[in-house]
Amino acid sequence: METLERSVKRFIKNEIVLCVAFILAVLSSFFVHPDGQYIGYIDFRTLSILLALMITMAGLQRLQVFRQIGELLVSKMSSIRGVVLVLIGLCFFSAMFITNDVALLTFVPFSIVTLSISNRKDLFIIVIVLETIAANLGSMLTPLGNPQNLYLYSIAGMSLGAFIKLMLPYSVVALVMLIVCGFVFVKAASVTLAEKHIYERSKRDKNMIGMYVFTFLVSILVVARVLDYRIGLVIVVALTLIMDRRVLRKPDFSLLFTFLFLFIFIGNIKRIPALSEAIGSFLQINEVGVSIFLSQFISNVPAAILCSGFTDQIDKLIIGTNLGGLGTLIASMASLISFKQYSYIDGADKKKYIGVFTIANILFLVVMCLLYWIL
Repeated sequence: METLERSVKRFIKNEIVLCVAFILAVLSSFFVHPDGQYIGYIDFRTLSILLALMITMAGLQRLQVFRQIGELLVSKMSSIRGVVLVLIGLCFFSAMFITNDVALLTFVPFSIVTLSISNRKDLFIIVIVLETIAANLGSMLTPLGNPQNLYLYSIAGMSLGAFIKLMLPYSVVALVMLIVCGFVFVKAASVTLAEKHIYERSKRDKNMIGMYVFTFLVSILVVARVLDYRIGLVIVVALTLIMDRRVLRKPDFSLLFTFLFLFIFIGNIKRIPALSEAIGSFLQINEVGVSIFLSQFISNVPAAILCSGFTDQIDKLIIGTNLGGLGTLIASMASLISFKQYSYIDGADKKKYIGVFTIANILFLVVMCLLYWIL
């Protein structure tokens, strides 16, 4: 009994957003009883693309493709500042295509190992904080970068070029700020990276890498609306079943269910006139400001789904929820990934990490908000 209780508590702690979304969906169903309209709440296109991308990224991550690329780039550097800038750059640019979560899961542990063998453990906090900001801000440039982008892009009906054009100024300024921080907080010093992992890949592994590159291209075609999402998902799942079925256990299914429950909750709320009008009026005050504010407390993915149900200004929600990923530790759930990775380090100073993280995020958020105001 105690073991079950501990398991339940651990699940709730690890999946708090999922649990809250489930409770909200259930509570709302008491006011709007389940009927035929429920199925219309669900954005199957977004869920299908998310699943296809998660399967693809899980496969490439299991084969250590991203880490190998990272090691190759880092090995070219002869100074610790160069190493740090490459690590930050890896998170920034890779997050555009492999999502901010996968970027941090891949490169934060790699950074910890790299800084350890470089005898620069003093840089753990600042580097991981900057990598987290880089992943969150790099991911905002493309629909593939994070779940809320994929969802908002899907319902907005905008072109891929229009999405990138919308977020490009913020990405450029963010990259410049990250580079400046790298130069300011990391002094130039020579470094020798003695350890290097040797990747020996079998023919099967190479074939699987080729297969996952193909499924990634299929996902891009679906995102660009060249290929129907149902066909794309069938291709990805079928190839994975044939080539690497173990990976089908790896995707974050809790994220898919979080989306599902939030769709139900928002769909029900829209059918309650008083609540729908109140939330709609609140959003009309300032869609960007409200979505940034909500993201600080419920994270930017739920904020995107919640706000999208009550406004047609989706472009403003794209900006707001992306900028809203800055700020508190829970503003972007991806930020919790890097915090957990840091907390596993012996002698980790969690209070100092949160302090540095908060100050740096507020600084970046203020600059991004000023940029929005100027634009």
